[in-house]
Amino acid sequence: MKTIGLIGGMSWESSKIYYQHINEMVRQKLGGSHSAKSVLSSVDFEEIERYSFSGDWDKIGKSMASHSKNLERAGADMVVLCTNTIHLVSDAITNAVDIPFLHIVNATGEAIQQKGLKKVALLGTKFTMEKDFYTKILEDQFGLEILVPNDEDMDVLQDIIYNQLVQGVFTSEAKETCIKIIKKLKEQGAEGAILGCTELPILIPAEEVDIPTFDTAKIHAQKAVDFALS
Repeated sequence: MKTIGLIGGMSWESSKIYYQHINEMVRQKLGGSHSAKSVLSSVDFEEIERYSFSGDWDKIGKSMASHSKNLERAGADMVVLCTNTIHLVSDAITNAVDIPFLHIVNATGEAIQQKGLKKVALLGTKFTMEKDFYTKILEDQFGLEILVPNDEDMDVLQDIIYNQLVQGVFTSEAKETCIKIIKKLKEQGAEGAILGCTELPILIPAEEVDIPTFDTAKIHAQKAVDFALS
């Protein structure tokens, strides 16, 4: 079994879900008392959040490169970045280490293709929805059409994510608001919805949405386990 290297803390609310998913998947696959071999390097999210809002992505990239090197030195066989938004600085990670970097968008694109969908909604932070680091991969490499919420709904999602979810606050009001946003995108032709913030699947149960949802944290965790056991 290979060792999974995790960069966590963005936020730790979803990082703990990664750890749970990965170990449950390994036990399901191997049985008995098996669990995953893993190494975790976790950030202080306040710093990452501050740099994100000031647009200082170079500092975030340097931080992610440093954490990736730590994982490699600790014996990790791969790097898994436990967040969607910070994949914006993926190049800083791939340039810093010699071990593979498992990209969350590639894993998500493969999962959508397996469902045979062509047009999907993307929910996440404004950085994820507005910048092209996420949508470009899905469009260019997987031939998908990506729908994003209108500006007002983007602001609503941004507020829910940064002022509630990353602080461990998950309310029924926030859930219903997100489900309404997904319904609007369905009316525009979305066949499925990418929960492109790793805290969103904690808030939005798949069974309460009437189109398929893609839990990016779980999809990413499965990719890591498949690689670890390959």
